[in-house]
Amino acid sequence: MAKLTKGYIDKVQPPAEGYKIHWDEAVKGYGLRIMASGKKVFVAQGRVRGKPVIVTIGPYGLFTEDQARKKAQSILQQMREGIDPRNAKKAEEAAAVTLRTVATEYMNRPGKLKESSKGEIDRHVTTTFATWQNKPIASITEDDVRKRYRDMLTKGLRGKAPAPGQAAQCMSVLRALINFAMRRYKQADGTPLILNNPVNALKDDWVQLQPRTSRIPDNRVGAVWSALNEWRAEAYTRDSLAGIDLVMFLLLTGSRLNEAATLTWDRVHIEDDPTNCWWHLPDPKNHHPFWFPLSSVAVELLKTRQRVEGSPWVFTTWSKSGHIISPRELLEKVSGVAGTKVTAHDLRRTHTTIGIANCGIDFYKVELLTGHLPNGSVTARHYLETSRLG
Repeated sequence: MAKLTKGYIDKVQPPAEGYKIHWDEAVKGYGLRIMASGKKVFVAQGRVRGKPVIVTIGPYGLFTEDQARKKAQSILQQMREGIDPRNAKKAEEAAAVTLRTVATEYMNRPGKLKESSKGEIDRHVTTTFATWQNKPIASITEDDVRKRYRDMLTKGLRGKAPAPGQAAQCMSVLRALINFAMRRYKQADGTPLILNNPVNALKDDWVQLQPRTSRIPDNRVGAVWSALNEWRAEAYTRDSLAGIDLVMFLLLTGSRLNEAATLTWDRVHIEDDPTNCWWHLPDPKNHHPFWFPLSSVAVELLKTRQRVEGSPWVFTTWSKSGHIISPRELLEKVSGVAGTKVTAHDLRRTHTTIGIANCGIDFYKVELLTGHLPNGSVTARHYLETSRLG
């Protein structure tokens, strides 16, 4: 046994095989492990509650002898106090985990999230929480959350206009990510890395959003439909025609924008029998597959859609995605005819309202035909047909 000095470490020879530990005579439990390959690594060995524990400090070269000695003394003191440095190291690593790391792990869980949901989470982490994404998630405080929520609520992301909807959505995302981190990462004693979710502090600040009821006014539905038919007859590009047909399909089916925009021909069934025409939605928002019936007008719309060789999409475009994403410009024209701003989801509300209020269709049936399942009803879920609706 000798004192580990730079001179001693430089001269010590490796064993013929395996490894050998040279212990320091001055600091009990501090040593140098040298491998047969010649690699030299500093270690610290002691006992924690009677159990032997050896900790690797780091390789010689990355650590000087003086640095390794001080590190070993700190580790050995932890052991004397009953602290396992290995757990402390894990806790330090957990405490350093960033919001971006948590978001990535949360999104990458197999079979848990749809691509659209992952996109929304990534968007908020990258933009709404841009200054936080590379900081430890445990460092996000209640004051940080309150300030960000109020900024989004009153000024929006770019400081130009209030964005209460985005404020609520981004904080719902943050709450979910922090709850996930609380379950996934632990401190040395096994307690959660984060004991209280700072988003919960918004309870007194939270603004209750009013449910959206906007839609095409009843007295303008006919005008909008006539305008769509006129524009369809005049359309001369693939993209413009795809946008018009998509909007018409949304009105006729009440489907969600992404569900319709990503429709593929292998999920459309059309034949001469009008009672056996349908389109299939295998993995909607509620993960319950549906086969929706197609009306005669919807069937005619799809029959006259131009199929593009090599493309699986119903609403094909020249874009990188291969299909239309959002018909924003067309919806602006629709808004002009309707006399009020119309979004893609307003078309869904228009469809639902017409079905219930104007056509007298049973509310339960309209719910199913728009991809909603009755909550809490054992009879509906287990004894009634809620998938094949045609």
